Amino acid sequence: MQFADGRTEMEKTYRILFKTEQGIDQSIDASPGESLPEAARRAGIALDAPCGGNGTCGKCRVRVLNGSVAGGQSRHITPQEFNDGWRLACISSVCSDAAILVPETAGAYECQIRAGGKDSTGENIIFQKLQTELTGTGIDSGIKIVKAELEEPSPDNPMADRERLLRRLAELTHIPQQDMTLSALRKLPSVLRVNNFSVYCVLRLQAECCSVIDIFPGTGDMPVIAGLAADIGTTTVSAMLVDLANGNVLAFGSAGNGQIRYGADVISRIIASSVPAKDSAQSGLEQMRLAVTAECITPLIARICETAAISAEHIYRAAIAANTTMTHLFMGVDPAYLRLEPYTPAFFESGTLRGADIGLPLHPDTEAVIAPAIGSYVGGDITAGVYASSIFSQPEISLLVDLGTNGELVLGNAEFLMSCACSAGPAFEGGDISCGMRATDGAIEACTIDPETMEPAITVIGEAGLAKGLCGSGLIDLVGELFRCGIINAKGKIIKDGKRIRRDDNAAYIIAFTDEAAGGREISITETDIDNFIRAKGAIFSAIQTMLAALDFDIGMIDNVFIAGGIGSGINIRQAVRIGMLPNISPEKYRYIGNSSLHGAYAMLVSKEAALKIEKIGRDMTYIELSTHPGYMDELIAACFLPHTNGGLFENIE
Repeated sequence: MQFADGRTEMEKTYRILFKTEQGIDQSIDASPGESLPEAARRAGIALDAPCGGNGTCGKCRVRVLNGSVAGGQSRHITPQEFNDGWRLACISSVCSDAAILVPETAGAYECQIRAGGKDSTGENIIFQKLQTELTGTGIDSGIKIVKAELEEPSPDNPMADRERLLRRLAELTHIPQQDMTLSALRKLPSVLRVNNFSVYCVLRLQAECCSVIDIFPGTGDMPVIAGLAADIGTTTVSAMLVDLANGNVLAFGSAGNGQIRYGADVISRIIASSVPAKDSAQSGLEQMRLAVTAECITPLIARICETAAISAEHIYRAAIAANTTMTHLFMGVDPAYLRLEPYTPAFFESGTLRGADIGLPLHPDTEAVIAPAIGSYVGGDITAGVYASSIFSQPEISLLVDLGTNGELVLGNAEFLMSCACSAGPAFEGGDISCGMRATDGAIEACTIDPETMEPAITVIGEAGLAKGLCGSGLIDLVGELFRCGIINAKGKIIKDGKRIRRDDNAAYIIAFTDEAAGGREISITETDIDNFIRAKGAIFSAIQTMLAALDFDIGMIDNVFIAGGIGSGINIRQAVRIGMLPNISPEKYRYIGNSSLHGAYAMLVSKEAALKIEKIGRDMTYIELSTHPGYMDELIAACFLPHTNGGLFENIE
């Protein structure tokens, strides 16, 4: 077909206007047949699609305000909603000019920025203890700044600028071997002459060598030398901007991992990395790398630097912790063999990298260190977390449970460490749950239910007022309360009726009716949601049981349990035990420690000694592969009930 202006159908483009509830409007020219999520991505609007765009999770609900899109009705859209313009973006494509409303519940997790010390990380007791210990023993990142006053060149002293500066630095640092990077050398001639050969030098100090990596005119106060600590999670990326001189956190930020549209779990990401990009010449691997670096971490760095009033080019050291798959994708290394027996990663330790190597807007000579992995599904986020929790140096037997998109566990003390990973799925971070969301403003983080009226009382994160969805800690509370009140049975089936119960082909408990929730859509948990959660909690408990059995230990031998992960402001231990997710031991033995991966990355950033200890933790830890471990599947099946098929494990719970 040819249009009046001479263009063919394939050449024609349509104007798509995306409107967000935050008041942001973005327009884009899109080709016929282009998927709505891809058009949104090009417009700078990320849509949440933890199912990988196959229409099963229902998270990417958008509303067509005018015009039309191609695509059928989904089970997540009622006939009335369909008539009102609601669609799932992932199964919709461009077929005309259109205006699309993107509600807050459909948008991927955007950047959240806070000034240093005013966020949950800064208020975390474990982090405060870690920061105090490191400060007390001396912050030593290997990056320092010194002021050098040089004698100006003259006919009697025509020494070259580089050699003149390095000779002076040898006197100041007492390190005879001096060097200078090319980026610093290029700045040297002009900077020396701005303030009569008085300069500030940013140095990377090693045992026998000192290298100049940046240089500034020696006027005014000494510039801040900054570092970046980051935790690259499958779902969420968190980062700190830190003053390397004293270890103070200057700014904190987090954002959704841009890879989420390719699937919520690491297996989906690995598969996507092997498939060529549909709309470009990029490889799937490069597409996945850019999704986390260019689309997520780069804007996050820009925002935290803006908050701290520091240029990203003044970041001279970076420390990154991530699971094994995320580390591979972040570095652009093929992760294909992680999911194929014998599940072999390309590397455990990456060595030291430069800023220019990792594709982030840092100083080109930034020293980047990556926390080492120990197995195909236990990565640097866990080795960093073990350091932050201190279980590697304590005589007591401790258990570290990281509740993220993957469930990762470590059991041990100063004498031994054993780790494993279980396929808990993304439920703890809002995936696989129809009303699930990450632990951000508007998420229900705690809940109680009146056993007589079945009415809920909820606590919502932030000052949003009305709830938008349910995060991990709220999900644990809700399932625990539904079970305590007899609303659901051991299989997660709804066995009571009432005002809050909806009966259809997927029965549900309604937490907030339409007029009680943000966005005009009820918040409910279905039997399918509860089943997904039971499998997730069962994976955690069965992994704990398998590790204990492998060591011939019993639950009573555990002295401490550290719960990590960004599932909310905390976790109700009694509820987690009631539903059979955590062992039935004294609540006093439990402690929620927040994002231990980011805390460990902070330690690596400000302390070279800590970085070496984390490397040793990775080398010394024993990793067991649950998928091939005898007895694990039996343990998993037994744990997929509320609380467990062995009722004796959960007796006398209040």
